[in-house]
Amino acid sequence: MKKTAIFPGSFDPYTMGHKSVVDQGLSLFDRVIVAIGINVEKRGLLTPENRVALIRDLYHDEPRVEVITYEGLTADLARRLGTPFLLRGMRNTVDFEFERNMMQLNQALNPELTTVLLFTPPEYVAISSSSVREIIAFGGDVSSFMPPGIDLKKYI
Repeated sequence: MKKTAIFPGSFDPYTMGHKSVVDQGLSLFDRVIVAIGINVEKRGLLTPENRVALIRDLYHDEPRVEVITYEGLTADLARRLGTPFLLRGMRNTVDFEFERNMMQLNQALNPELTTVLLFTPPEYVAISSSSVREIIAFGGDVSSFMPPGIDLKKYI
């Protein structure tokens, strides 16, 4: 039986930190589903469709990575997909506290779920989607925070 993990998030935009988690996840799982959560209340930098396109373009040669969008609870998505693993990345202790709370909530909603926490490599610890969005808002260059070969301007 193939092991699949869901990597949920907003990915607005998808950064080197996100890529590092997926790359690590591919060494542990047969398949990783990058699940872009849609929050209709939030207006992001990229449309959900452009987030999907960016991530699919990045992994066009990697058939073990699937990209989907979803609304609602991640625990419900995992149940619908029959996938008992959530993949999450951590940069620091603040992330750890957040992820521990989310793990407990997700397990209360779906006792079958196991959350796998992976550390982001040190060189990506300072990178977050919100910091990338802020740098873009002030006209800064974010190319070093993005996966190689991804021109963010193509998706904005």
